[in-house]
Parts: sequence; C-alpha cells; structure tokens
Amino acid sequence: MKNQEKGSKLYLFSIVLVAVLGGLLFGYDTAVISGAEKGLQAFFLNAADFVYTDGMHGVTCSSALIGCIIGSAISGFFATRFGRKRSLFLAGVMFFLSALGSYYPEFLFFEYGKPGVSLLWAFNAYRVLGGIGVGLASAICPMYIAEVAPSNMRGTLVSWNQFAIIFGQLVVYFVNFLILGEHTNPVIEKIGEGLYAVSSSSDPWTIATGWRYMFGSEAFVAGLFTILVCFVPESPRYLAIVGKDSQALKVLSRINGSKVAQTILAEIRSTVEVRSERLFSFGMMVIFVGVMLSVFQQAVGINAVLYYAPRIFESMNMGDPMMQTVIMGIVNISFTLVAVFTVDRLGRKPLLIWGSIGMAVGAAGVALSNLVAVPPVVPVVSIMVYSACFMFSWGPICWVLIAEIFPNSIRGAAVAVAVAFQWIFNFIVSSTFVPMYNIELGAMGVRFGHMFVYALYGVICVLAAVFVYKLVPETKGKTLEDMTAFWSKRRNK
Repeated sequence: MKNQEKGSKLYLFSIVLVAVLGGLLFGYDTAVISGAEKGLQAFFLNAADFVYTDGMHGVTCSSALIGCIIGSAISGFFATRFGRKRSLFLAGVMFFLSALGSYYPEFLFFEYGKPGVSLLWAFNAYRVLGGIGVGLASAICPMYIAEVAPSNMRGTLVSWNQFAIIFGQLVVYFVNFLILGEHTNPVIEKIGEGLYAVSSSSDPWTIATGWRYMFGSEAFVAGLFTILVCFVPESPRYLAIVGKDSQALKVLSRINGSKVAQTILAEIRSTVEVRSERLFSFGMMVIFVGVMLSVFQQAVGINAVLYYAPRIFESMNMGDPMMQTVIMGIVNISFTLVAVFTVDRLGRKPLLIWGSIGMAVGAAGVALSNLVAVPPVVPVVSIMVYSACFMFSWGPICWVLIAEIFPNSIRGAAVAVAVAFQWIFNFIVSSTFVPMYNIELGAMGVRFGHMFVYALYGVICVLAAVFVYKLVPETKGKTLEDMTAFWSKRRNK
C-alpha cells in the first residue's frame, strides 16, 4: 500500500533498463560489422559465379543502414497502431532473426559454405531485417522511456539510452576480439581498380567461420531483450490515448504513486480529448524543430569521425591509430555520463549550445592544423574535444528532445519522421566524408580536403548553436502534456 501511494523507483528503473537494452542492441547491431567485414569480404571473394567488387562490399557493409531508414520511417505507424510495447517486441524478434540469419544465411535454400550471388542477396536481406529492428528501436526506445518517466527524471533516463548505444558498440568490439582469439583477419590484396583477392596466407577459419560467430553473438542479447519486453507494461500515455484509462492509471500509480497518478492521467486525458493523428495538427514549426534537431545531430559530422577514426588518426601521424580510437571510445562513454548526470539539472538547451561551441572549436583546431605546422598532438586533442563535446550534448540530448518535444497525439508519427531524417543524414554524411576528405587543391594537395571538411563541420556546429538558441524550447521540468499546451498556444498565435 505504501509503494502504491508513493510509487516505486525500483519498478521504474527495471522497466527503463529493459528499454535501454534495446539501445544496447542498436549499438551492437550497427557496430558488429566492424570486426566481421574482412572475413565476410574474403568469404564472398571466393565466389565462383560472380566477382565480388569493392563497391559490392561497401553496399554489403552498409546494408543494415537501408533497414534503419525503413524501420524508423514505419516506427510511427507501428507505435500508434500496435503500441510501444508490441513494437519493441517486434524489433527484438527482428534483431534475433537477423543475427541467426547472418550467422547461417544458407538456411533452407543454399549449400553451406558455398558463396554465390544468391547467398549474398540472402545475407543482405538478413542485415536489412536487423536494420529495420534498429530503426524501430532507435525511435521507440527513447519514446517509451520518456512516456513512463516522471518529468524530473526524464532527461536522465532517456540519456541512458544513448549511453547504452555507445556501450553496445564497445561490447561488440570486445566480443569480436574474443571470438577472433588467436586467429587473424584475412589478408586482402588489391588486384585492380575496385577488385581484390584473398592472400593464400590468410587464416581459413576466419574466412569460413569467424564472421558467422560475430553476427550470431547478437542472438543471445536479442533473445533476452525480446523475452524481457513481454514483462514490461505498455506506455501509460499510449494506453490513455487508446482509451484504456484504468490500465494507464495502474502503471502511473506504480511509478508515481496513486495520488500523483490521478493528476497525471487527468493531464494526459485533457491533451487527447480531441484526438487528431494528422502530423501537422499543431502547425509546421513543431515538426520543423524536431526534424532539424535530427538533421543537425548528423550534419555536424560526428558519425564520419566515428566511422573513419583509424583513417583520420593515421593521417595525423599520431602513433597507433587503433589505440587512439580506443582512447576516443573511452572519452566518448565518459562524456556521455556527463550528460546523464547533468541534463535534468542544467537543462537541454545549455548543453546543446555549449556542446555546439565546443565542437566548433575542436573542428577549427583540426582544420587549422592543416594550414600551419603544429605538433601531431594538437589535431588529436582537437578531435577528442570535438567528440567529447558531442557526447555530452547532441549525442544524448537530441534523443531526449525528440522523445519529449512532440504533443502526445502525434508523437508516434512525428518521432518516426524525425528519426528517419536522422538516418538519411547519417548516410549522406558518412558517404560524403571520404570524397571531401581526399579533395586536392593546388600546393596544399590533400591537406585542403582535410582542412575543408572540418571547417565545414565547424560552421555547421555554429549554425546548430544558433538554431537551438532561437527555436528550440527548453523542456527541463516540463511534463509531456505541458509540451502539448506549448505547441497549441504557439499554433494559435
């Protein structure tokens, strides 16, 4: 009875941790390719019925991203039609099937261990399926956390999702390392423009089996997530929207206490009495702000830095590039924790603005180091500053705002649109980085490209700070229902 009156933080944390596990799978699935791609490339290079080109390998490595765009785009439909819980369960099933399918793409239809073009299509189909799961999870996990969390803890709890994404990436790096063990990655030799062959000295186990275990390892985490989702409640906001007030009240009471729950439910009901599922029911501005938050999170260039970190550090002549990458990973996870513990005290806007300024300074440091002679440590420290500032600002805070800024009645559809734009710009930035990075001009040669790309990201960081200052409302301490009232008032002006 006492817990019913005051609510249970233990209950809240337990259901949030299940949702956070979806974020960990998000990071795990997107990063697993890093350890498996060389073995996978060597496997398909041995195909007899087609030539596995460099371009094909690039598409294969990024095929999950296609699924991410699809999954995020349809997340609004699933979250609105079937609820947050069932959608997360579906994402878990997709993660699980993708992991098993990527481990054993020959299942039912093909001869085991015999590469061919049809098998390549099957493998990519399984990776796209996993990407759809990532897209669903990337939109719905923070949405679910935001809808169950009390307003004074919402920023912190949603930020844990970003921490889980980064932690999932680190976990899979470690798992891939353990799977590889004493074996070695295959040696790939270039034999022509975009054409490669496997060296005879390569480890056959890595080519035939190693990459399978790396992809298959995700099935254990995916299976656990899928089972645990069955035991969490549906979002009380969704329950109220579909008219299941008694169930919504029960969940709210367990989290907030019975007295507070009544008040929260009344506020929720007041925002959905006139239900509208039209995306622009509250005007264009709310959608514009949500979409631009997603666009700026990717346009500042962070994923280009993360994806190509070894290449960048190698060009800076700074020791072992892989070691520098590991150090940056430690920096990233440390500064994500800064956001976790400060977002509900300092607010969303200050963290975004100061993070943008810090990123601009870091990007400027890298750009200037390509114009004047400086010790290699200068650009390395600059890029660490750039990455660290992203991790306490745009990394987690963007997800927090996307989860809480939209009105209740359009949240599912609006989040889907915003996250879809995030994945689209992830692809644009990632695919344009290398061509821009390698631009040559006059006496500067390739240093011009190194300077240009970071100068561009620095300018975008400044624009991001201006955008946040001018247009993004502060949501610290506000309920999700307060945001409905805010946008309704702004629409009627």
